[in-house]
Amino acid sequence: MASSLGMVMARRAAMAAALACAAALPAAAQRAEPCIGASWEMTGPLANNGGMLRITVETALETINAAGGVLGKPLRLVIYDDVGEPARAVDNARRIGERDNCIIMMGGGRTPNAIALREPLAEMGMPWIGPISAGTTVIEHQNGRNEWMFRVSMKDRWVTGYLVDQAKLRSPTGKIGFVYEGTAWGQGALPDVEAAAKRAGVTLAGRETWNIGDQDMSAQMIRLRDAGVDTIILWGVDRESANMLRSMDRIGYKPKIVSAWGLTTAFAKAVGPLAEGVMVAGTFNWNGQLSPAAQGAFDAMKAKFPDRIRTTADLEIPSGMANAWDATFIIAEAIKLAGAYDRTKLRDAMFRVNYEGLVANYRPAFIKGNQERMDAVLPEAYKMQAFHNGVLMPIEATPYGMRN
Repeated sequence: MASSLGMVMARRAAMAAALACAAALPAAAQRAEPCIGASWEMTGPLANNGGMLRITVETALETINAAGGVLGKPLRLVIYDDVGEPARAVDNARRIGERDNCIIMMGGGRTPNAIALREPLAEMGMPWIGPISAGTTVIEHQNGRNEWMFRVSMKDRWVTGYLVDQAKLRSPTGKIGFVYEGTAWGQGALPDVEAAAKRAGVTLAGRETWNIGDQDMSAQMIRLRDAGVDTIILWGVDRESANMLRSMDRIGYKPKIVSAWGLTTAFAKAVGPLAEGVMVAGTFNWNGQLSPAAQGAFDAMKAKFPDRIRTTADLEIPSGMANAWDATFIIAEAIKLAGAYDRTKLRDAMFRVNYEGLVANYRPAFIKGNQERMDAVLPEAYKMQAFHNGVLMPIEATPYGMRN
């Protein structure tokens, strides 16, 4: 009896040790679950980012699952709210990677959040894909060792060159200024803008910044006005950019504005007619002629979310939504190529994905060994848009398509 009891106890001890060992293994070494974990801005001033991404990805997954899912399993979405705060994004990544054990994580709109995830993702061995946050260093890590972060979005180093060229075309006097938010996103864009301006033979006539939450930018706008700046390159999001336009209006200053894509339809709703003519770089616009694939995506979103999506003008972050649609299908294709719900295999398979999306024909989506090309969307896909009658339109469909 004693011997038998000893054997039982020994087996139990061995099982406990085995379980402890398995728990200690990094998530990448275990079989991952068929889920995409998301850390998005679901509440707070950027809640429309998370809300629109949810509509897009849930609809894309419904389309994928209706066709049989991925490797015979339905792929699901797990969402956590980070309120646009980096610390919360890191906490959410830990939940997604360690508790939910999702195959991949999808980021949201804020570049500072994405930058904060670089080390946690590498530690967990979890792939990440970003459909919005555009900061150069999200993907191009200073140590050159980015193995886990992919992006289907714009890249600031490329966007700055595009916007400098657009500003140069539209400035009557060549006096161009740069206005940016004082975050990792805005501060990270400053050297890229200066380098792009130098390449284009442009000397910036002014540089001004603000902090998140600032309401009055009159002092900054007076300095730009007095410096003769007639065209502003803008790096900001809806709330503060709306406050900037109100400040301009108070001092009677109306320069042309070419903006990075931090501006959404919420910006136009906030400032009304003041948004008219503000130009925004992007990768896609739903308010023009749509391809059959894009029309099908819109129809599916409208059918799934009839209370939120009635017309294409209701797609509040047009480029980000198209990017997220493509990113979801790229994930599905990569899992198929990996042949298993395994994070390392998925990461390696991402470099073999060829997919014709809404934004671009990704052939290939990413290039192994080229950190710069862990970005899937190339500059040739960039498009200029403009607010007209409260709607962000392709610029050729507005009165602002001419140079001046």
